[in-house]
Amino acid sequence: MYRSYTPAEKRQRALLVLRGAKQAVADAVDPRIDRRIDRIDQAAEERGAREVTAMQSALENAKNAVAAARTKERTADRADRAKARAARQQAEKDLRRIEQAARRLGL
Repeated sequence: MYRSYTPAEKRQRALLVLRGAKQAVADAVDPRIDRRIDRIDQAAEERGAREVTAMQSALENAKNAVAAARTKERTADRADRAKARAARQQAEKDLRRIEQAARRLGL
């Protein structure tokens, strides 16, 4: 599952992992550290799930917008065709931008 950590969570988690590693070397691991790491991971996983859902929704909306723009361009009369073509090109540009963001997210 995708996890989305805030900068503060990244710092806290790194500090806790380091502290846990030091305690593991000393063979005196505090279970509270593991619980705090698990809470941070759970919050990041929930946030990541919301981001993935929102990205999928935005991607689907962008695809629908491109389809609508293509249909409008095909059905436009000669006077409005240039405006419809520009709208289609903008919709395709937006779709490419959203697809790129989705790929970075791992979709």
